[in-house]
Amino acid sequence: GNEECMKKNESIEKIINRDLETVHTGMAISDVRKLFVQKGIHHVPVVSGEKLVGIISASDILGISVDGIGADQREMDAYLDHRFSIEELMTQKLKTLPVKSTIADAAELLSEGSFHAAPVVDDQGCLAGLVTSTDLIRYLRKLF
Repeated sequence: GNEECMKKNESIEKIINRDLETVHTGMAISDVRKLFVQKGIHHVPVVSGEKLVGIISASDILGISVDGIGADQREMDAYLDHRFSIEELMTQKLKTLPVKSTIADAAELLSEGSFHAAPVVDDQGCLAGLVTSTDLIRYLRKLF
């Protein structure tokens, strides 16, 4: 019915995650990795000042196969920090959502499958928050 239409057109504000961890391009990869581990999160927007410049996911870092280095985390971190920068590992071709988007917009973007998190930006291209597929599913679950 009509109510369902209204739910889909509901503002993204309903599910946007504003209490965000962010990293900046000057940070060491090991610090980003620690953030993922400590906070139990999978995606972190990368900012330069207020501007959103990319997104880095745990799999971007954990996906690096390192031959010849043991599982010693300190060695691993030293290697990562020496070899890689955030800018090299982050995804720069971002799919973002304007603050004015609807839940339906978010669903459409996230269902394309290549991303599980979409940064939300304001008119100036500054980061306003993040919407993840988990946020979306939790919201949709309440409707059933």
